Amino acid sequence: MGDTGEAVVEDEDGVIRTRALTKRYRGGQLAVDGLDLTVPAGSVFGFLGPNGSGKTTTIRMLMGLITPTSGTARVLGRPMPRAVQSVLPHVGALIEGPALYGFLSGRENLTRYDAADPTADPRTRRVRVEAALERVGLAAAAAKKAKAYSLGMKQRLGLAAALLQPRRLLVLDEPTNGLDPQGMREIRGLVRELAAEGTTVFLSSHLLDEIEQVCTHAAVMAQGRLITQGTVADLAAGLRGRLVVTTPDQAEAARVLKERGVGDVVVADEGRVTADAPDGELAELNAALVEAGVRVRGFGVERASLEDAFMALTGEGFDVAG
Repeated sequence: MGDTGEAVVEDEDGVIRTRALTKRYRGGQLAVDGLDLTVPAGSVFGFLGPNGSGKTTTIRMLMGLITPTSGTARVLGRPMPRAVQSVLPHVGALIEGPALYGFLSGRENLTRYDAADPTADPRTRRVRVEAALERVGLAAAAAKKAKAYSLGMKQRLGLAAALLQPRRLLVLDEPTNGLDPQGMREIRGLVRELAAEGTTVFLSSHLLDEIEQVCTHAAVMAQGRLITQGTVADLAAGLRGRLVVTTPDQAEAARVLKERGVGDVVVADEGRVTADAPDGELAELNAALVEAGVRVRGFGVERASLEDAFMALTGEGFDVAG
């Protein structure tokens, strides 16, 4: 699998680019079906899909862990898995949870990881290890055995291992798994910092609000096929938002909205009535509610979320185990 002769260069079509990428397992199971994926340089790219959608299989092909049945995958401008030895030194990865030595401390685990990197200068190893521990908030727990780490601490240590060297691409599979809200916030901040420094981040997550907060681009997979990809803003922009009326007179408000031809009127909790965003003038609809004696305490259209887009595209709930 050598192919180390050519330099790793930026691909003008994306840091990650696949064309008709397909993986069929023994027995005929089609895990990934003709995937055309483009991850722009400098992006934070969210990779979404329900259970069994083919995300993990795709990531494993991109990292050279398994070979495609057909199609092509290029990472940092080089073909995978053929160029795995020249590409992986430029890639940090946390896939399906970190692989740790439980009997070693966090610091010793990172030292082992760094020593296994043929490109790492042993003279500066200690500095790299301490910097990585500090960056993920594990400096105080560095001497603790990894087997005593919580799930969230193990995730942090795995991320630290991916950050021992400057990386042009970071591939993260559920990076906030097991973290408390504060830890999730810190990791999201770290992802933003890395992107600002020029690292492209490819992020698989089941937390749709996380994708909306952190990612610039996203792709949605379902049943092994790519449903859509683009900027996070564009994915939700094609959907109409929901009209939300806050009022103590919910029944009367719902009646008026239906009479005015507004669709999918729902009497919700917390004194709200929601409905499809109307085509007409919102001010006229608000006036009609007031004229009918409805006490309107809030009125407006909430934009469609990435979750709304996901549901519209896949028609199913979200489960990240695929």
